[in-house]
Amino acid sequence: MITTTEATQSILEAISPFGTENVPLDAAAGRVLHQTVVAERDQPPFDRVTMDGIAIRFASFAEGLREFDIQATQFAGDPVVTLGARANCVEIMTGAVLPTGTDCVIPVERIATNGTTATIAADYLPEHLQYIHPRGSDYVEGHEILQPGETLSPAHIAIVASCGLGTVAVGENPSISVISTGNELVPAGEAIAAHQIRMSNGPALAAMLTQQGFTNVLHEHLPDDRDTLNTKLAVLLEKSKVLVLSGGVSMGKADFVPQVLKNLGVRLVFHKISQRPGKPMWFGIGPGGQAVFALPGNPVSSLVCCRQYVIPALLKASGRTEASRVYAVLGEDFSFKAALTCFLPVRIDGEADGRTIAIPVATNTSGDFSALGTTDGYIELPLEQSVFRAGEVALLHLWDKP
Repeated sequence: MITTTEATQSILEAISPFGTENVPLDAAAGRVLHQTVVAERDQPPFDRVTMDGIAIRFASFAEGLREFDIQATQFAGDPVVTLGARANCVEIMTGAVLPTGTDCVIPVERIATNGTTATIAADYLPEHLQYIHPRGSDYVEGHEILQPGETLSPAHIAIVASCGLGTVAVGENPSISVISTGNELVPAGEAIAAHQIRMSNGPALAAMLTQQGFTNVLHEHLPDDRDTLNTKLAVLLEKSKVLVLSGGVSMGKADFVPQVLKNLGVRLVFHKISQRPGKPMWFGIGPGGQAVFALPGNPVSSLVCCRQYVIPALLKASGRTEASRVYAVLGEDFSFKAALTCFLPVRIDGEADGRTIAIPVATNTSGDFSALGTTDGYIELPLEQSVFRAGEVALLHLWDKP
């Protein structure tokens, strides 16, 4: 068996990068950016007022004026007004262009108006340039704001929109086939016999992929039948860039998946990783460069392997820059005697001192997916160690933030 580190490295070296596509901005959230985003103009593009009130010439106040004649009212989006006499002011709204000839904004709470004049409160001492967001103080025209490799968040979408881009180049949304294998599986909503179980892995894997922006997902259910697997997987290999199978990869008499994949020309990269859960995982590359992940059928194993290997590999193939590692402090003593890397499901608690505490959540074998509903992710405990004390720091893998 290879180590978890070797497994990750082998996958990332073997998987081929996805292509690039242009999508409308409203479809770009969660996708990996494939272009440099350059400022269309200065930001803000003018001296922007940040407070409702009046705009004045500060020198007039410094010379002793506290009462000003209201020359005009200017709203956000209005053409700029030019101040006339030194004793004039302009009623101004947040977001408006600073009127020409003014350099100080007095907030509305500190003035009194009668419709024609505005008087500054006697106890208020304004400062020069206050409540003004200067032109170009965020960035200037031509500045490279975003670089390729970012996963586009709502904040990034705002930046791209501010640069005038209606479409943006992002990583291709690859065609992915999720395949649940097993005679015992019955989809939700269908009649079920006492000896059968509900099909949960496939929907969960598809949901995890979709959550990370991979929405071009097809879910299929195939029986534990060699001929059917051979026929159906051949078709799915033809129309998919990525296959994610669940089940049929261990040592049972009905575990046909490895041999069928070999027969279809899928090159084995590795089979089995020194970890728990998820030791039987299989990975290979298809004859057309397809990435083929065959995950164990036990629900906890399947979800952990998808989060640990499939999602990071797809994000890397999409062009995402490597994410920073996240760590947590173990909240309780824990022992794990097998010489395997342990992926331990945990619930996250925050401490007042800023520490992230990982509380172990027991699962009733790797088939107990119900316990995962109370977890935020899992921590990675190294295979060289068997006893872990509360207070030790461990690598944290959150379910929703690869």
